[in-house]
Amino acid sequence: MRIALYQCPPLPLDVAGNLQRLSEIALQSEDVDLLVLPEMFLTGYNIGARAVESLAQTHDGDAAKQIAELAKATNMAIAYGYPERGDDGKIYNSVQLIDAHGKSLCNYRKTHLFGDLDHSMFSKGPNAFPVFELNGWKLGLLICYDLEFPENTRRLALAGAELIVVPTANMAPYDFIADVTVRCRAFENQCYVAYANYCGHEGSIHYCGQSSIAAPNGLQIALAGHDETLISATLERQQLLDAKTGNFYLADRRPELYNELSKR
Repeated sequence: MRIALYQCPPLPLDVAGNLQRLSEIALQSEDVDLLVLPEMFLTGYNIGARAVESLAQTHDGDAAKQIAELAKATNMAIAYGYPERGDDGKIYNSVQLIDAHGKSLCNYRKTHLFGDLDHSMFSKGPNAFPVFELNGWKLGLLICYDLEFPENTRRLALAGAELIVVPTANMAPYDFIADVTVRCRAFENQCYVAYANYCGHEGSIHYCGQSSIAAPNGLQIALAGHDETLISATLERQQLLDAKTGNFYLADRRPELYNELSKR
C-alpha cells in the first residue's frame, strides 16, 4: 500500500480554503492509496474555543460529504483532522478516514488532550480504539499527543494494527517527538507509523514539521523537513515479518506484571 502525508502550514478558520487545497493536492497525487492530513486540518488547530464551536461539523456533515466525493474521484482514501460535533452536543478533536469508495471506515476522537489549549476547546474522546481494514491492511488511528502514551500504540498493535495513522499538530520545542518517539513506537510495536504534522506557525505556535513514515524496524522510510511538502512511501508486508526477527517485545510481554500500572 502506498501512502502520502501532506505537511503544510495551517490555514485557520477557512474550511472552504482547506477543502480546496486538499482537492488540489489529491489531484496531484498519483498511485496513492491513502493520503493523510494534519490534526484539525479542516479548520486550523490554534483557533480558540469560540471558533471551534462555530466551525465544528458532524462526522457526516458537509465537509465529510465533499471529501467522500473527492476520495471517489481520485480513487484514494483520505484521513483528515477536524473538530467534530458529537450527537451528545460535545466538541471533539477527531480524525476520520474515508476510503476510495467514499465510505467512512473509522472516526476517532482524541483521548489524551494536550495542555490548556486542547482542554479549552475539546472534550476527551471515549475508550474506543478500533482497528479496521483498508486495502487488506489493518489500521488504527491516534491524534498527536495520543502517540506519546505508549499504552495507546501498544493496544492497537495487540489488536492487530499493521499501520497506525497519526494526524498531528506538534510544535517547538517538542521536535524530539517527531524525531525519536515516532520511530520508537513503530519499532517497539513492530508496525508502521505515519505521522502527518504541520509546518510554519499559527499565532504563537511554531510547528516543527518533520512528518514521517516509520517502518517496523524503526527506520524512517519517508521524512519531511520544515517546509510544506508531500512525502510518500510504499508499505511492504515483508517489513512486518522481518521486524519480528530479533525483536521480541510483543512475544516477551508479561501482562500479569503490569496490572498495577493502570491503577491510580
